[in-house]
Amino acid sequence: MNDHSAILQQQVLDALNTETPLNITGSGSKSFLGNPTDGQTINVCPHRGIVHYDPRELVITARSGTPLGEIEAALAEAGQMLAFEPPHFSDSATLGGTLACALSGPRRPYSGSARDFVLGCQILNGRGEILRFGGQVMKNVAGYDVSRLMVGAFGTLGVLLDFSLKVLPCPAASVTVTRECSASEAIGNMSALLGKPYPVDAACYDGRNCHVRISGSAQAVKEARTKIRGDVMPHAEAFWAALREHELPFFEHSGTLYRVMVKPATPCLPLEGSWLLDWGGAQRWLRSNEDLAKIRHCVESEGGHVSVFRSDDPLIDKFHPLPPHLFVLHQTLKSSIDPKNIFNRGRLYKNL
Repeated sequence: MNDHSAILQQQVLDALNTETPLNITGSGSKSFLGNPTDGQTINVCPHRGIVHYDPRELVITARSGTPLGEIEAALAEAGQMLAFEPPHFSDSATLGGTLACALSGPRRPYSGSARDFVLGCQILNGRGEILRFGGQVMKNVAGYDVSRLMVGAFGTLGVLLDFSLKVLPCPAASVTVTRECSASEAIGNMSALLGKPYPVDAACYDGRNCHVRISGSAQAVKEARTKIRGDVMPHAEAFWAALREHELPFFEHSGTLYRVMVKPATPCLPLEGSWLLDWGGAQRWLRSNEDLAKIRHCVESEGGHVSVFRSDDPLIDKFHPLPPHLFVLHQTLKSSIDPKNIFNRGRLYKNL
C-alpha cells in the first residue's frame, strides 16, 4: 500500500463512520457522463504512476489516477497500444475514469472493448477494505470476474486503485478508404465487412461518406485495399482521432446528444435528427428534438438501447431503464460491495 492509497482508505473509513456519501472524482474529464451526484469529494488523481510494464509480457499495470496520455506514451515507445482506442475528452484524462466509464474508440468492434482487456484490479470497497481481483495473466476462473465488473460501473461499486491491462502491438501498416454513399448503403457495406476476412479495424459513416480503416501487416493491408472500394483518405489518423474525441463538426452543435446502440445491420431508424454511425453501424450518435420516450421506444423495438451522452438537463435519466430482474441484480451487487451505498450514489441510476 502506498501513501495515497492509505489516504483514500482513511477517507472511505471516515465516510462510513458518518454515513457520508462520497463523490469519486479524477481529473473531471468525464464529469458530464451519467447522472449528477451529491457527496463529499474523494479525488484519486494523486494516486498515479505506472506500477509495472515489461513490453515482452504485453501487460501494463498502472494506478487509476495515472494520465491516459502517460500510459499511451510509454506503450508507443515500445510499439504497443491500448487496443480499445479509448477517447480522452481532455488532456487530463485518467486511466480510472476511462475504465469506470467503459469508454472505447472506433476499434472497439474489431479488437474488443475496454472490459475485454482488463486482467485484474485493486479497489477500495464499501467497507473500507482494499481488495485485489484477477492478476496480470489471462486465465480461466470460476465465479464472478469482479475486475471486469468494475468497468462501466461509474464508480458505484468502489474506489478504483489500479488496473492490469492486456496491450497489443501497433499495426505495421494502416490505410483508410472513403467513398460517398447513402446511410442505408453505408450500413449494408459496413455490416458486410464484419463477415469478411479483411483486417478492418474501424468503420463509420459521417452523414455523407463511409470511411473504412484497414490495419495490419503491409501485405494484408495491400491485399484488402484492392477489395474494398473507395479513395484513400489523406491525414486519416487525424480523422479517426477527431471521431474518437468528438471533435468532428457533427459534435460541435449544442443540445442533447444520444448514444444509440443497435445491431450493426439495423436499418436506418425512423427518427428525425442528424446521425453519425460508428462501430460499423452498432454505435449511432443522434442529435434530435424528438421526445426521449419516443426515441427509446423506437430503439427498443430494434433490440437496442439508448443513453443520453450529453445534455443540459440535470433531471433527465441518462441511462436506458433496466428490466426489473436486471435492476434487482444491480441492487444485489451494489449492496454486497457497497452495503451503505456511499459510492457515487445515483450516478448510474437515480434510485441505486
